[in-house]
Order: sequence, then C-alpha cells, then structure tokens
Amino acid sequence: MLRREGITISMSRSGSCHDNAPTESFFGTLKTEMHLRGDPFNSHSEAKRGLFEYIEVFYNRQRRHSTLGYQTPMEFEQHYINRQTTAA
Repeated sequence: MLRREGITISMSRSGSCHDNAPTESFFGTLKTEMHLRGDPFNSHSEAKRGLFEYIEVFYNRQRRHSTLGYQTPMEFEQHYINRQTTAA
C-alpha cells in the first residue's frame, strides 16, 4: 500500500542506523509525552486532533529543545529568518 501511494518506507541508508536518529528521537519523545497525558484516545478523529495539538501547539510553539539552545522550534526558525534578512 505504501509503494502504491508513493510513500518511501525507510529514509535511512541501508546499514546506517544513525540516518534516522532525529526522527526516532522525535517519535520516542512523542510517545513518552503523549503517554504521560494519561487517557487513551477514544476515536481516530480524537487521536488526529490530539496529535495535531501536541505537535503544532505544544512541540513547535512551547516545548524548548536543548539542541536548539533551549528555544522552541518556532523561536529558532524566527531567529534564523531574522539573521538571513539582516545579512542580505
């Protein structure tokens, strides 16, 4: 089904477990933090809504990331854009 839809099954090179490390780290964090939320989802639509809220509202806008100098992804991106605009 994935091939039929044009979806790549794996993003890593054969034999290189480190290629996919950032993605694996994200999904590990997502599973841990969603599990801490407590109650399971009761429907597919509830799961979609919960995942959207986690990623778009919390993970990207509120959760500080050590690899980004303890900024949120949105703050990091804005600082990057500002540096590019200033340098131009």
